[in-house]
Amino acid sequence: MARKKRDYYVVLGLTRDANDAEIKRAFRELARKHHPDVNPDVQSGERFREINEAYAVLSDKDGRARYDRWGHVDDSSSGLSAVVDAAQDIINDVFRRRRGKQKGKDIRYTLEIAFEEAAFGADKTIVIPTAEGGTDPRPRELTVVLAPGVKDGTVKTFRGEGEPGKGGAAAGDLHVSIRVADHSIFRRDNLDVRSSHTISFSQAALGAVLDVHTLDGPVKMRIPEGTQPGRVFRIRGRGIPQAAGKAAPRGDHLIEIQVEIPTELTARQRELIEELGKTTGTELAPTAAPRRGILDRVRSLLDE
Repeated sequence: MARKKRDYYVVLGLTRDANDAEIKRAFRELARKHHPDVNPDVQSGERFREINEAYAVLSDKDGRARYDRWGHVDDSSSGLSAVVDAAQDIINDVFRRRRGKQKGKDIRYTLEIAFEEAAFGADKTIVIPTAEGGTDPRPRELTVVLAPGVKDGTVKTFRGEGEPGKGGAAAGDLHVSIRVADHSIFRRDNLDVRSSHTISFSQAALGAVLDVHTLDGPVKMRIPEGTQPGRVFRIRGRGIPQAAGKAAPRGDHLIEIQVEIPTELTARQRELIEELGKTTGTELAPTAAPRRGILDRVRSLLDE
């Protein structure tokens, strides 16, 4: 006696008012779950055929109408077995093709650039390496276009520039991480550039015209008399460009003043500073006796 077949709607986990899209979605999910390549046990294979049979009937307008009316279909008259086998062959073919395809591996590359290149932009040609565990031996070159103002840590992704795919699958991607090298003078602060400039005590007191370094080269900058240590001067429009082109707006260059205090003074320099201290009412440490050199110490020993 033939085993009674289950309700096709129950097989696919559907209600009887399910539409075509719901039937197709349920079939795909269950077919993936119970396909023999995923679950090779016998029970799963029977379930897979049952799922295909249910879909073959419910996805066919006339077949579903007969099933809804009579509660069954005539296998011999409808050619159900052939339809089920055809549907199963299609699913098997899809699984085989998917199993044979494999997207190429992604490649990661760190590109180090100079501070000035990050500021003004640059075109950098790189040689694409082989991905870890990859199989592509070809040395390939790629030009990375960097816009003005590119930041440290920026990642540029180039679709399809990674390892080739297998079985006709898509190639992987290339991810280029930007590393901006430290500068000996400049520091970045968003679109502004910061640096420091050391001046002498007399320049701070009397004022001066300084030659300061900027991204565009040396620039004259005037500081007034009485400039205090730590004061910041702003040179407008000498910072990081916001876009390409000479007319593009730019940030500013901020220069912090450092005052160098002499550690050793001549007698004349000490005398002048003491005079300055007296005129300003500043209390100074008493003048220390001058240190004797080695020749003076030798001479005193001989005189004893």
